[in-house]
Amino acid sequence: MNERRMRHLGLSRRELFEKIEREVLTALPAEDWEFAEWRRARVNLDYHIEVHDFLYSVPHALIRAEVEVRVTARAIEVFHRGQRVAVHERRYMGRKHGTNPEHMPSSHRRYAEWTPDRFRRWAGKIGPNTEALIAAALASRPHPEQGFRTCLGILRSYRGLDPVRLEAVSARALELGVLNCKGVAALLARKANEIAAGKEPPAPLFEHANLRGRRYYN
Repeated sequence: MNERRMRHLGLSRRELFEKIEREVLTALPAEDWEFAEWRRARVNLDYHIEVHDFLYSVPHALIRAEVEVRVTARAIEVFHRGQRVAVHERRYMGRKHGTNPEHMPSSHRRYAEWTPDRFRRWAGKIGPNTEALIAAALASRPHPEQGFRTCLGILRSYRGLDPVRLEAVSARALELGVLNCKGVAALLARKANEIAAGKEPPAPLFEHANLRGRRYYN
């Protein structure tokens, strides 16, 4: 078909291609085309951004800065003012944090005003159970800074509430090993519902060293 001459032109399709089209063709790209999604994100105080429920680190100097994120099936690229500042392999399972050690402020011991001690002191103002919960949340991460977002979320959800109630929720969270915002929020809501329904368990008549509690028999 390509070699057959067309009567109205006197040329074949092959001849037209060689005469007109071949010279203006460009080379194919060296790499396959890949779909990319662009979005904006703000760097959290733990120097991570969130993309599709996973967290990716950027240089800690960009805390609270707005960045542009290029998302593909294989990679997460972060740009600030047109310059690429971070690239990560995209995560679909496993740990939520993708942290580049070079982005970590711990490498030179400076991290703005946020430190693990500050979170512990903040929690300690509520009570020992809450302080222990925050310490456990920090200790559960490979790097303490990765727990800052969780600690901040828990403490903000506690703001303005009864310390006695919060201490009970923190103790229950520690008992169950709940060390994330959603889990603690669920326990907090459950406690509120129990109080509203008048189902809150009565306080013990007195405290004594020989009272072992129900956990002793589990």
